[in-house]
Amino acid sequence: MDSNCLEPWSRRAVLLALAACGAAPVFAQAPSRRVTDSAGRAVPVPPRVQRVFPAGPPAAIWLYTLAPEALLGWPRANRPEEIEFLLPGVGNRPEVGRLTGRGNTANLETVLALKPDLIVDTGSVRQTFVELAERVQQQTGIPYALIDGALEAVPAGYRLLGELMGRPERAEALARYAEDTLRQVRERVAGVPRERHPRVYYARGPHGLETGLDGSINVEMFEAMGIQLVSTRMPGGLARVSVEQVLNWDPEVIITIDQTFAQSAAQSPLWRNVSAVKNGRVHLSPKLPFGWVDFPPSVNRLPGLWWIGAKVFPERFREDLGEVARDFYRRFYQVELSATQVQRVLAGRD
Repeated sequence: MDSNCLEPWSRRAVLLALAACGAAPVFAQAPSRRVTDSAGRAVPVPPRVQRVFPAGPPAAIWLYTLAPEALLGWPRANRPEEIEFLLPGVGNRPEVGRLTGRGNTANLETVLALKPDLIVDTGSVRQTFVELAERVQQQTGIPYALIDGALEAVPAGYRLLGELMGRPERAEALARYAEDTLRQVRERVAGVPRERHPRVYYARGPHGLETGLDGSINVEMFEAMGIQLVSTRMPGGLARVSVEQVLNWDPEVIITIDQTFAQSAAQSPLWRNVSAVKNGRVHLSPKLPFGWVDFPPSVNRLPGLWWIGAKVFPERFREDLGEVARDFYRRFYQVELSATQVQRVLAGRD
């Protein structure tokens, strides 16, 4: 490739530079089959998929949970406190950058040097991502599959990834866990009369004033459970709101991913009159090694469904969250948690 292809890329820059670089397609292995991905594309897949490049953080987590031995690296290097909760020799694999999403950092020559059999992206399958996948695949010769990463699509996504990678049995086991979890939490919440649903606010940022509106992937978990946040009466993505707006909503439960806000809300004169703060119902979500509610929006959110249920509807969700954590980490992350590690996870601190 031309040396100009060595710079970090935004998504638009990737598309333009690929056309300029003109790399000839060279498949590492001759494709023996075609698999239809979530965007309806027939992806040519080699006989054996042993090396996979994740296009972004959600894809890396999907790949780790299904076939950690095939994961070439992480879009962002994991921190020591995250590595502790992942398989030895896998959690500390190198940073390889990302092809999609905010802060694209992977350069295509690095991708080619890693010689992946497959590139996988999980998340949106909008036309923008289809175009990127097609162009990368055409110019590099590396098959590039798109998997719908919506929470509701996780079971189908695992089955598709299992087909792509030739690991259908493990994929089916993880898909069934996801199906059972989604079904059970929805049934529990559906059994609560709407008038008994508490007002719930999702607080992001150190001041708690960033939140997700209707349609935002950041609040997808609540929507999947049938919980209407006070903020999702307005359409949009992530948004900043005022303290006055929160006081007007007066949420009875606050879910947050920010440790600073969780620690400071009770002492803040701006927040102390909010019902959730007065009644001690500000809950900091688990985030080791990956968030249970948000960030990144991948399969790491599945145990968060039980956790949110326990915080919003404690009378309906009486499961031992420690056992939920042990079971999920055993099945998906393939590690056994000690009692101390369980406590650290559930504490929600970084």
